Amino acid sequence: MARYIDNKCKLCRREGMKLFLKGQRCFTDKCALSRRDYPPGVHAQRRSKVTDYGLHLREKQKLKRIYGVLEKQFRLYFKEAERLKGNTGENLLSLLERRLDNVVLASGFSLSRNHARQLINHGHFCVNGRRVDIASYRVRPGDKVTIKQADKTKKQVADAVEVNKSQVVPDWLSVAGDAIQAEVVALPRREHVPHPIQEQLIIELCSK
Repeated sequence: MARYIDNKCKLCRREGMKLFLKGQRCFTDKCALSRRDYPPGVHAQRRSKVTDYGLHLREKQKLKRIYGVLEKQFRLYFKEAERLKGNTGENLLSLLERRLDNVVLASGFSLSRNHARQLINHGHFCVNGRRVDIASYRVRPGDKVTIKQADKTKKQVADAVEVNKSQVVPDWLSVAGDAIQAEVVALPRREHVPHPIQEQLIIELCSK
């Protein structure tokens, strides 16, 4: 499976905003964007004219990087969002929000999205009692996400819950902290997406 293995802080600097790819570290003074708030590269600080296409492209790249999907997978999400009824942009965001790695992160069970993917890939999470090791698994209303009953798993997730105890859980999820269980109670809507995404620009770019 293809994945991004380079410096993740460069992605935040390139997009000019925090993508929170390193979890709680992004809230500290160690965040690279707070020290170097310009794009990476030798000539990055030179002034350059931003074209209309550039604005659209940056918005798409921003969304891909926030949810950790590459181009081919993103295109599949977009095609499915077009087929669904309703607004294509809102459908696209809803599909991405329903990924299992996003549910684990939004529930506070992991320190970052990459941490969530690692836990899922190693089989630490179950959906409706069945082990799921696919980070892109799409949850549905009524699904219950639980952890594997192993001491190592319980410790890792409990530590993450403690670190994220001030995190606000979106109301389309119901989290039972004591049992470390999350239930999908509804489909996520546009107002549930915490990221400043202009999805209309992405639709205009991908529809060409």
